[in-house]
Amino acid sequence: MRRNAFNLVSSLAIVLATAACSGTAVQPELSTAIPEPMVSPILTGPEALDTLTYAQPQVARVTHVALDLDLDFDAKRVAGTATLDIAARDGADELVLDSNGLQITSVTDAEGQPLYFHTGDGTGEDGNGLPVSIAISEEAGNPRRITLTYEAAPDAAALQWLTPQQTAGGEHPFLFSQGQAILNRTWIPTQDSPGIRQTWEARITAPKPLDVVMSGVAQGEPEDLGDGRRAFTFVMDKPVPPYLIALAAGDIDFKAIGPRTGVWAEPSVLERAYREVADTEEMVVAAEGLYGDYRWGRYDMIVLPPAFPYGGMENPVMTFLTPTFIAGDRSNNGLVAHELAHSWSGNLVTNAVWGDSWLNEGVTTYFENRIVEEVYGEKRAEQEAALMFANIQETLAEVGEDAPGTALSTEGEYELGSAIAYDKGAFFLRTVERIVGRERFDAWLRQWFDNHAFQPATSEMFYEDMLANLVSGDAEEEALMLRAWIFEPGLPSNVAKPDPAAFAEVDGAVAAYAADGTIPAAYAGWTAAEQMRFLDNLPADLSHAQLAALDTALGLSATGNNEILFLWLEMALENRYEPAVAQAEEFLSEVGRAKFVRPLFAVLWNEGEWGRPIATRIYAKTRDSYHAVTRAGVDRVMAED
Repeated sequence: MRRNAFNLVSSLAIVLATAACSGTAVQPELSTAIPEPMVSPILTGPEALDTLTYAQPQVARVTHVALDLDLDFDAKRVAGTATLDIAARDGADELVLDSNGLQITSVTDAEGQPLYFHTGDGTGEDGNGLPVSIAISEEAGNPRRITLTYEAAPDAAALQWLTPQQTAGGEHPFLFSQGQAILNRTWIPTQDSPGIRQTWEARITAPKPLDVVMSGVAQGEPEDLGDGRRAFTFVMDKPVPPYLIALAAGDIDFKAIGPRTGVWAEPSVLERAYREVADTEEMVVAAEGLYGDYRWGRYDMIVLPPAFPYGGMENPVMTFLTPTFIAGDRSNNGLVAHELAHSWSGNLVTNAVWGDSWLNEGVTTYFENRIVEEVYGEKRAEQEAALMFANIQETLAEVGEDAPGTALSTEGEYELGSAIAYDKGAFFLRTVERIVGRERFDAWLRQWFDNHAFQPATSEMFYEDMLANLVSGDAEEEALMLRAWIFEPGLPSNVAKPDPAAFAEVDGAVAAYAADGTIPAAYAGWTAAEQMRFLDNLPADLSHAQLAALDTALGLSATGNNEILFLWLEMALENRYEPAVAQAEEFLSEVGRAKFVRPLFAVLWNEGEWGRPIATRIYAKTRDSYHAVTRAGVDRVMAED
């Protein structure tokens, strides 16, 4: 009998001191209240040891967080209290939290009595911040509740404060948070690890007329405080990893899509955003048909200002989206399918450590492709899969087939956006599906979500579960090459490659252009995926005359699809095409999405005497407008020799 993965799970089943609050939600209207609070297990195996947290959850852990915070847009400050419910083992006398730049002024117990606390030595320059050790002296084994009074620093890395000029409306400021991977410790004092799931609630006050949304269910109407401010209340009564606590505040409106779906955006953006995501309810139905009920109540989205550093973030009940995905034809809303799929893989079952991030991103990318197939058809799904496969091949060609970082399960924090965690992870599941058959595979993946719901997981658990509940016999186990896929670098030989016919016409057009410069007349009628495939495979060295001809014939600089515009700018700058510089500067001044910003600065920086002065000039103007995630990536580029 094979070792059962559930042996890795500790049964630290200590009930919260009080149940999470519930109430009647405002528009959008739905409550996720459940009869009793949930406490997720803590994994105890060595592969579940999170080296990016100071917490010691086997000793004392946070089970619930209650925030009461004021948003001060003038001072760029979040300040107030965080009340933590704690479960501790017998004899525990210390709780260790994560903090990065938090200014903690007091810690008190449930009776308001002060507790001793100490911030660890050091500078926190590694990005992890410093530990906060708090004495907990109540009778061992009983639940504890403590309250921290604190402020987040104005430059808290998780928070981006936008001026009115950085918004579509131009009249009111905006704030959003981005917690993944370990940034929420810059504005919330808690144990900031994906393996320490917590329920939470929040009361947030903000100046009128701003609205506040969070990754929890809104409770009742906003409370008018009579001083030009309103208070908004939220509850998440299902345990989530702390990085999924998210907030946004600004001049935003809501429009319903279906009975449990809708979108928030600035008023001038709302109609375009709504048209782009109008298929969302259909996507939810398709996802449920594949892998079971959607368990979070509502699925709403907010389209943020363009400074948001990612394409999307899967915050429960409130996916955050970049406006750069809006193309007018829904060609980029595989992004919505991806963030929705995270409601199962990532949010429902979460990697316990960031070195296993493929459990979130790879499984989700596979699931995304299945949703796209259900809603938009097999051709589009296969084309998008082929683009993923090309990403894997390009990455392996760049870093080497044997590079340790090309294993799915790695040590330490993963590189967000990696073609390994996302695309290799997806092709692993695609390969397993092809070998065992879709019906068996879908039944297995559904039971994985059901049996590990609201729990952390590791690669070893995933592997053991496959052996126990999916693999049939030694011959099939050998054919699947499971350990090679998960724990070894490179791409295993059994990979289920995409159908070469998916881009046959496009690949023929690429060959024709390379041979004699023929620009395909059919380009305008191609799908966005086909257009991207063509542009991404053109010869690297193009003359200025060739670039001008491509732009004129294909309308590249005038496209409304930012994915295609990025490919055009990248290609033009790599060939030192001066007419594209002004457009690149405008693009980099308006868009903060790291996927676009970092590579364009990298292209300019790599062009030496021609490009570096341009990059330096643009970055001096744009750096302060970028989120900390984007700034960090560009800073690394600009520091390279």
